[in-house]
Amino acid sequence: MRSAEGVVVVEGAELLSAALDAGVDIEAVYVAPAGTGVPAVVDVSNRVASSGGRVFDLADGVMEKVASTVTPQPVLAVVSYRPAPLDRLDDASFVVVCVDVRDPGNLGTVIRTADASGADAVVCCEGTVDPTNPKCVRATAGSLFHVPVIDGGSVEDVMAALRIRGIATVATVVRGGSDHTEVDWTRPSAVVLGNEASGLPEDLAAAMDERASIAMAGRAESLNVSMAGAVVAFEAARQRRAAGLPAGATSPDHASSPGLGPAGSTMLDMDGAANGLNAPQGNDT
Repeated sequence: MRSAEGVVVVEGAELLSAALDAGVDIEAVYVAPAGTGVPAVVDVSNRVASSGGRVFDLADGVMEKVASTVTPQPVLAVVSYRPAPLDRLDDASFVVVCVDVRDPGNLGTVIRTADASGADAVVCCEGTVDPTNPKCVRATAGSLFHVPVIDGGSVEDVMAALRIRGIATVATVVRGGSDHTEVDWTRPSAVVLGNEASGLPEDLAAAMDERASIAMAGRAESLNVSMAGAVVAFEAARQRRAAGLPAGATSPDHASSPGLGPAGSTMLDMDGAANGLNAPQGNDT
C-alpha cells in the first residue's frame, strides 16, 4: 500500500475539508493559480495555515503536471494516513471485506457505502487495489478518513481474525445463496465481496458460514460489486435499526455468544454482484 509511506494525496477543496474535519494532519497544501480567490480553496488553505500547516502557491501549469486527473482541481494536499490494524475488528459487529477488488473506483465506492451504512470497518485483503490510489481516494468522497480501512493481509489471515472474534462470514454469490434480506445481519457479521470479473473463488465461498444472493427481477446477470455491496450494507443497516441497535452495535442476542465458528460469515462477491451474486464479467465502472 502507498499508505505504508504514511501519507496520501487528496485533490480538491471538498476532500481536503473532509480530512480537516476528521482531524487528519495536513503535511502540505499546494494551490494552483486557478484556485486563487475561490472561496472553498481560500477557506481550506486558511484552516491549514492557521493550524501551522504549510501552504504553497504553484506557478501556472505545475498542477497539471503533478495531479492525477486530466483537468485537475485547483488545490492538492499531502496528508498523513495509515491503514488500520486488524485489531480494530475487536469490537466490530458489521464489516465489509474486499477480496481481490481491483478497480479503485469500486473500492472507493465500497468504502463510502460502508461509511454511510454504519459499518465498523472495511478490510482489504491482498490483491485488492490500494485504497490510497488517487481514483479510490476521490471515490470515497472523504469516507477514507471516517471509517477504518484495514490492510488485512492474506485472505486466510482475515478469515481467521474474523472467526476468532465470533464474526460470521457471508459470501456473496450470483445465485444459490440465501436471499440477502433473509440473512441475519443483526449478529456480528462480515459481508465478503469478490473480484469484479470472477467473484469469490469457490473454495473460499464454500468455507464461509453462509452464502447470500441478491434477487434480480430483470435480465441483468449481476450487479456491479460496489452496487451489490451497497444493497447488502443498507439491508444490514435496516435490520439493525429495526432491532433497535445503534449503528455498529452488536445484537444483544449474539453479544454473549462464544463464537460462531467457521460458518458464521457471509460473503458477497461483487463484480457487480455478490460472489454468487455476480457472474464473471468485466468491470463496468
